[in-house]
Amino acid sequence: MDEKKSQNEEQHDNEVKPAKKYVRMKPFTLIMLIIVLIISTSGITILALTFGEGKMVEVRTNSSTHPQFQKVLDVYDELDKKYFKEVDEEKLAEGAMEGMINALGDPYSTYMPKEEAKQFNEQISSSFEGIGAEIQEKDGQIVVVSPIKNSPAEKAGIKPNDIIKTVDGKSIVGKTADQAVKLIRGEKGTKVKIEFQRGDSKNLHKITLVRDEIPVETVYASMMKNKVAHIQITSFSEDTYKELLEKLDEMEAKGMKGLVLDVRQNPGGRLDVAINIASLFVATGKPVVQVENRDGEKNVASAQDGRKVTVPTTILVDGGSASASEILAGAVNESANVKIIGEKTFGKGTVQTVEDLSDGATLKYTTAKWLTPDGNWIHEKGIKPNVKVKYPSYANLPYIDTTKTLKQGDVSDTVKVAEKMFEALGYTVGTVDGLYDYNTLLAVQAFQQEHDLNVTGTLTGETTTELMNQLRKKIKKDDPQLKKAHSIVVKEAK
Repeated sequence: MDEKKSQNEEQHDNEVKPAKKYVRMKPFTLIMLIIVLIISTSGITILALTFGEGKMVEVRTNSSTHPQFQKVLDVYDELDKKYFKEVDEEKLAEGAMEGMINALGDPYSTYMPKEEAKQFNEQISSSFEGIGAEIQEKDGQIVVVSPIKNSPAEKAGIKPNDIIKTVDGKSIVGKTADQAVKLIRGEKGTKVKIEFQRGDSKNLHKITLVRDEIPVETVYASMMKNKVAHIQITSFSEDTYKELLEKLDEMEAKGMKGLVLDVRQNPGGRLDVAINIASLFVATGKPVVQVENRDGEKNVASAQDGRKVTVPTTILVDGGSASASEILAGAVNESANVKIIGEKTFGKGTVQTVEDLSDGATLKYTTAKWLTPDGNWIHEKGIKPNVKVKYPSYANLPYIDTTKTLKQGDVSDTVKVAEKMFEALGYTVGTVDGLYDYNTLLAVQAFQQEHDLNVTGTLTGETTTELMNQLRKKIKKDDPQLKKAHSIVVKEAK
């Protein structure tokens, strides 16, 4: 989870007259000398954790030297003098900084050069253009944390834990998350080809996505039966708390008697926003989250005074619920006895901070770990729901490449996936065995006729797209997790 990105203020030194003599020094040498001097003479580390408007700042001084960094200068000097061609100082400096961050072995810490930092800033501050999938690097692989609601990634059927292997034919195995983002994102209307792996299957699924402007709205609300509101939070951004208050006003005006709070496939966001939202459900003064620094010192954020939601509430989670979503779920469960419904969460229990560097680059790094009110660290373990409800099996079927043509006589795993989709939608396909037989042909023709498509009996293009679209509608309509959460709220409201 990322704290709100701070903006560096420019500092203007008093004008100083130049000396008559000066020493010329190459930029790389100057940068590294400054790093060495700072580390060896002061070693000052500042840790700032933001809780609403209050801050905790720890300053630690270490007077020991760090001779290891002299090796960096030695290597640079050797390359600068003897490499077979002139070296690019800027690239070497960037590489040194990227290497330093990568050596931490932390997928949530990263160094972003100026251009990547610009893209990151756009993503956390406003809308951006791309496919709309939160990703992370894990064990050398680029893994989807969660697709963003109404994004091209969600509409194409990308799911949490899908492993992206290639982008436009280029392998991204071994790349950092930011390097992968640079390849995946692009201007609205442009296409990007992605190959991904799902689950334990070694098969690669190929899809072509059209990039779009990713929606910035983060809260969606609707009224269900028995006056139970369903409010979905898709991320924890700057305006999310304000959006949630507005949706609560709308639902209360409609006579809300219960609430299902939905953070499924929500990859997280700002810590302060999660605390503000949790404060709506947790009694004033009770703990929301604990943040523990490297020395084991804990800072407890408590629920703030103000507006409270008093109607019976449940919270929905799944494997795509990460970071701030987990903070919220843990807080309302342990401090407000709100039942968690769904599947085990993602398991991200660390806090990141973002720093602007003078040249426009950005450093994002882990500063602490967070614990639930009861002191549980859920990192890489996730939060188990009080009531476990799985998605139906057809909800986890892989994507079918719309450019492929499946026809009578074909035998493949893709045909088997299509048969399962048709069967889930109520069409008779005979035996689900991966053989595109006469029964499969009749099912495809019936589907095409019912949805005003060209009746060809082959599965490709518009027919494949409509098949997956109808399956998504069924998943949303059936939604056993939401139905269970709703039934619990209705029971508590009586």
